[in-house]
Amino acid sequence: MVVVLTAICLIASALLAVVFNMTKDPIAKAEVAKVNAAISAVVPEFDNVPSDEVFEIEDGAKVSKVYPAKKGDQIVGYAIEVKSGGFGGPIQIMVGFTPDGVIYNTSVVAASGETPGLGAKILDENIPTRVQLKGLNPAETKLVVKNDGGSIDAITASTITSRGFLKGVESAYVVFQKIQSK
Repeated sequence: MVVVLTAICLIASALLAVVFNMTKDPIAKAEVAKVNAAISAVVPEFDNVPSDEVFEIEDGAKVSKVYPAKKGDQIVGYAIEVKSGGFGGPIQIMVGFTPDGVIYNTSVVAASGETPGLGAKILDENIPTRVQLKGLNPAETKLVVKNDGGSIDAITASTITSRGFLKGVESAYVVFQKIQSK
C-alpha cells in the first residue's frame, strides 16, 4: 500500500511539474501584456517600453511599481501601480500622472474580490468615480467620496470599493511626490 501511494504521489508531482513548466511562460507573457495595456491606457502617448524601465518605490510597508513613459528622452508621464483594500480584497490599480502631477487616467488591473454587479463596476472605465479623476490634480483636490465630505461620486451601493479605489489613487500620488522629490 505504501509503495502504491508513493508511486501515485510521484506521478502526480511529475505531472504537475510538467504542466507548470508548460504554462509559466505564457502566463508571464499574458501578465506583461496586461500591464503594458494598463500603462498605455493611463499615460500620454510614448515611444519607450515602460515595463522595461520599471522601478520600485517604498511607501511604508507597501512597495509600488513605477513605469516611466517617455517620448524620446522626455518624460511624458508616470504609470504607478498600487494595491489598495476594497470590499472583497485588494484592488490593483494603475494611475497615470503627467509630469506636473495631474491625473491623466486610471486603470484597474485586478479587482477579483469585488461583488459582481456592485463593486466590480470599478473595472468599468466610464463610471463617474473614475471619469471624475481625469485631469484632477490631487494637490488641489481632496480624493474622497461625497459620503465622506469629498467631491467624488461613489459607485452606487459600493462605497467601500470606491473608498478603496480613491485611497489607492491617493497612495499613487504619494509615490509620485517621492519621484518628484528625487
